Amino acid sequence: MIYIKRILGVDLGEKRTGIALSDLTGTLAGGLELIETPDGGLNKLAQKITDKAKKYNIGEIVLGYPVNMNGTIGDKAKRAEVFRSKLESLNPDIKVILFDERLSTSLAHVYMNNTGIKGRNRKQKIDMLSAQIILQDYINQNKK
Repeated sequence: MIYIKRILGVDLGEKRTGIALSDLTGTLAGGLELIETPDGGLNKLAQKITDKAKKYNIGEIVLGYPVNMNGTIGDKAKRAEVFRSKLESLNPDIKVILFDERLSTSLAHVYMNNTGIKGRNRKQKIDMLSAQIILQDYINQNKK
């Protein structure tokens, strides 16, 4: 088995941010946790993700980049760009990648519909599942 540094997937939200983690081989993504946006906003959130990056020996952070369906950059994508800069400044040795996340949340809703997850459980898991989808898509597109 080949061991590499793990990859962290992030689905940045207004209220909650989903976090996903690759396995040790960088082949599979799994949901890790959901982080409520702290009172300190993006700065404190970036620090929380930095703590995760250190804990799990992360080599790359894949940050969902919510480009509009027509390919334009809106306010959410600009917020992701700002957040990327914050992560890069706290993690100079970790590559932070913006990754097009169009339809990841919609796909997460489809998965949840198919598995029958409803109500509060659904709301708590949707962002983490979106992060897992973003990370798995990135892994699949970058297999060597």
